[in-house]
Amino acid sequence: MRETLMGWLRITAGLFIFAFGLHLTIHASIGVGPWDTVFIGIAAKTPLTYGLAATCVNLLILAADVAMHEAIGFGTILDAVLVGNFVDLITWMNLVPEIRSTPLAIAVYLGGLFIMAFGQYIYMRAGQGCGPKDSFVVGVGKRLHKLPIGAVQILIQAAVLIFGFLLGGPIGIGTLLSVTCMGISMQIVFSLLHFEPRSIKHKNVLETLQTIRNGYY
Repeated sequence: MRETLMGWLRITAGLFIFAFGLHLTIHASIGVGPWDTVFIGIAAKTPLTYGLAATCVNLLILAADVAMHEAIGFGTILDAVLVGNFVDLITWMNLVPEIRSTPLAIAVYLGGLFIMAFGQYIYMRAGQGCGPKDSFVVGVGKRLHKLPIGAVQILIQAAVLIFGFLLGGPIGIGTLLSVTCMGISMQIVFSLLHFEPRSIKHKNVLETLQTIRNGYY
């Protein structure tokens, strides 16, 4: 029971750190990653904030994950609900001053990617599920089994980027940096911390609830 609760705290802390890094990539104002173009585009055309738009889309993706019978953990649910709202909170706190030069904006954007990777390291270590978008890629990949999983991710990202562009989401240098450097920054951070995410066995919601139940008896 105590281990599970500590895991939830680690997940929440990791997601907050991830959200801060994500805030930096948005605040740099040089374009954002594919999914964020959709969230920002929806926010621009509706009364929703970025966080609420992200939460709504993530919950839809989560529903698709469930429909594809992908394993859903508490980490998956917390990711879907918290990250966008954490970004709203950090934006409201106005912690980062305005960025006036492109070189500084690029540096801030890249720094945000590394902070996001560190946040992923923290919440993934809890072993209670990956984010809904990662599960979605896996689920689609199982149905397009003749394609490498990397190709499936590229196709999904391309489709999302087109949709975000049509919604008026910001596309620029940052979008290119996100596509090319996100995986690199993650690999660097994970290597420095000697972390292999594929070695983590994630518990789904039912397994975690069973662990809590066993803790009472």
